[in-house]
Amino acid sequence: MANHVRVSLLILAMLWGGPFSWVSRAHATSGPASFADLADKVLPAVVNISTSQTFANTTPNAPSGHDGPSNEPDLQLPPGAPFDDLLRDFFGQRDFSGRHPSHPGSPRTHRATSLGSGFVIDPTGYIVTNEHVIQNADTIDVVFANDVTLPAKIVGRDEKTDLALLKVVPAKPLPFVPWGDSDKARVGDWIVAVGNPFGLGGSVTAGIISARARDINSGPYDDYLQTDAPINRGNSGGPMFNMDGEVVGVNSAIFSPSGGSIGIGFAIPSALAKGVIAQLKDHGKTRRGWLGVHVQTVTPEIADSLGLGKPHGALVSSLTAGSPATEAHLLAGDVILTFDGKEVSEMHRLPRLVAEAPIGQTVPVVVWRRGKQVTVSARIAELKDDESVLATKDAGAEDSASHGATGEVVRDLGVTVAPVTAALRRQYNLGQNASGLVVTRVESTGSAAQAGLQTGDVLSEVNQQELHTAKDLTEETRRAQKADKPLLVLVDRAGDLRFVAIPLKEVKK
Repeated sequence: MANHVRVSLLILAMLWGGPFSWVSRAHATSGPASFADLADKVLPAVVNISTSQTFANTTPNAPSGHDGPSNEPDLQLPPGAPFDDLLRDFFGQRDFSGRHPSHPGSPRTHRATSLGSGFVIDPTGYIVTNEHVIQNADTIDVVFANDVTLPAKIVGRDEKTDLALLKVVPAKPLPFVPWGDSDKARVGDWIVAVGNPFGLGGSVTAGIISARARDINSGPYDDYLQTDAPINRGNSGGPMFNMDGEVVGVNSAIFSPSGGSIGIGFAIPSALAKGVIAQLKDHGKTRRGWLGVHVQTVTPEIADSLGLGKPHGALVSSLTAGSPATEAHLLAGDVILTFDGKEVSEMHRLPRLVAEAPIGQTVPVVVWRRGKQVTVSARIAELKDDESVLATKDAGAEDSASHGATGEVVRDLGVTVAPVTAALRRQYNLGQNASGLVVTRVESTGSAAQAGLQTGDVLSEVNQQELHTAKDLTEETRRAQKADKPLLVLVDRAGDLRFVAIPLKEVKK
């Protein structure tokens, strides 16, 4: 009997503090027992937003409820709505066609409504929401938790970050919620989302932060928080709270094949939203810094070819003439490692850092250049609407070949190249500034094809050296093979400059 008692005590000890103590710890850290206190605290400051818009459309023979053919008939969105091709935003609109069902080609004025969410950040009546919630709205009404409805005017909007600031005139100070610091939010932290899904109003859902710094291709400053908290149409513009009742994100989009929540939602982080909203409040618009570079991702192959070690930073593929970047003597081929003392961990972080930099201020920029770190100083200018932001999309591989192509064959790459001539400029519609070697043929099984080179591409540099002849290209290719490194080529494709790292096959001895 004593032995049984000892065994039982041993098992209990193991469960409590031994190798299996995860049982007790899991129970102790399973999350808050209730979100009710937090919900009571924040709900009065969360609002429903109702907008209306008048449409007139004369598109012939389009089915009612859609502006022409669509692969997603369950989503009726106004033309140009953000994330239309990938993400379901949460409007909840109905029939935007403006056509009478029995007369598809006849114009008709049609009034449509849209529902979204928002939250009060100031007791005098300033309200944050998504720009797409109030896009093209004729009227905007804000409905509070106590069912009071007030008309709102737009203070400012920013399409690049999908944020807008509204103003209502309340009879008395409004309950409001403070901003939190999304930079302190960690993957796995509990969050609560509040909003107006499907027009139901005042709905609270909970989840965790699933990921940070998500790029969903919605704009140049993508830096989304991802959450598994249930978010649906109508939640757009609503707040994401931490456990202290602070806003750490603005719920903006979901990824969903069905239009409903599948546990993949995205929120604009407060670290980005807070600054944009402050500018909208003070100036009615945003003012962003501008450097004047186009950048691309540093792939493992590019990092290897540059001797950079692990892939990080933003690779400068081209510069805008007369920009702060050219005045700071930045060069194509530089990898920007830090900007104003802040690390550029990957390419998409740089646009936000530059945008938030004080206009007119001179900041240090540390770059990787020809195997060593170099520091330059750049005076930040203001980004104008007609100027490019920063990022260059990665080009996908495309196999191309041209039979009977002129030029010399570089067998180690699987390409035929020729110096730029007047005839080749006409044949491939090359710009006047194009210089180097024109790719006139690409072998489908060669290294160049696998790296995405196409006929008509102009190879301007190889391993950061100017390229003039096929012999130059062959010699640099052989050097890279012997060093067991990819070949780094600066490619001019229809005026778009970008670096391509070509992995090389082992040199034959």
